[in-house]
Amino acid sequence: MQRLIPTGEAARPVAFAEVPQPVSEPGEVLIKVEAFAPNRGETFLLEHPRPGLLPGKDIAGLVVQAAADGSGPGIGARVVGHPALGGWAEYAAVPTHSLAVLPDGIDSVRAAALPLAGITALRLLRTAGSLAGRRVLLTGAAGGVGHYVTELAVGAGAELTAVTATPVRGERLAQLGARVVHDVAAAQGPFDVVLESTGGPDLPIALSKVRPGGLLVWFGQASRIPVTLDFFELFKGPERVTIQHFHYAGAPYGSDLAALVRLVERGLLHPEIGRIADWTETADTLVDLRERRIRGKAVLLTGGAR
Repeated sequence: MQRLIPTGEAARPVAFAEVPQPVSEPGEVLIKVEAFAPNRGETFLLEHPRPGLLPGKDIAGLVVQAAADGSGPGIGARVVGHPALGGWAEYAAVPTHSLAVLPDGIDSVRAAALPLAGITALRLLRTAGSLAGRRVLLTGAAGGVGHYVTELAVGAGAELTAVTATPVRGERLAQLGARVVHDVAAAQGPFDVVLESTGGPDLPIALSKVRPGGLLVWFGQASRIPVTLDFFELFKGPERVTIQHFHYAGAPYGSDLAALVRLVERGLLHPEIGRIADWTETADTLVDLRERRIRGKAVLLTGGAR
């Protein structure tokens, strides 16, 4: 079969290789991948790939071999999965605890856009707690996570302000009910909850906009610039603010994937897909994703997606 592997080259970060099909563990199904969605964080790993790196965490496709231990769906089931690695390939082995069966009404393209960004959004909002009637600030909002967080938070009754770099990147967020600004300094606080994913100089500014006793959840550093906090500068801002580090990872993922599928099926969640392309265009897509030239998610098709 064909698989995309890292090259270590910035301009062409992946290339095709002919490799054997993966051998499933007893608790895994073998999936014929129809579509996959790279994440911006994966593009960073490709800059200096560790030996043996097999990228790919967000996939959708068809079960062609059931799990030997009897768990999970049978042959022929259409599924969305979140394996630890190896999804940018014609076939991928996925633990049955980290996939969900797709109904007929959800195609592989939308399904592939769900896993990492959608799971992150669900778990991030659980960390933030009940949002009904609360004022929320979301930075770095134009990516896949930001679109999901916006739609889910507004749907839960939050008054959400989203920060995007440009007006174009904020158009869809405004349609979803967010107030959009293009500089975190322009956000009009105070906010009950800040969801911060940019890092660098933006985090201290966002922190200054939290109400006394409020919460800042730090879930990313998209700027790739470390954060510096001045202890004495904090005296000028709100008191008793909690800063909480957040990372989405932790299997099993199946129940969250099933929840995301239900939300999409009921019309309560709409994946924002900025590019759909054949997987022969993966290298160029990864560069554009890394350089933030794609709004929302990018989905690559291996053939036969529906």
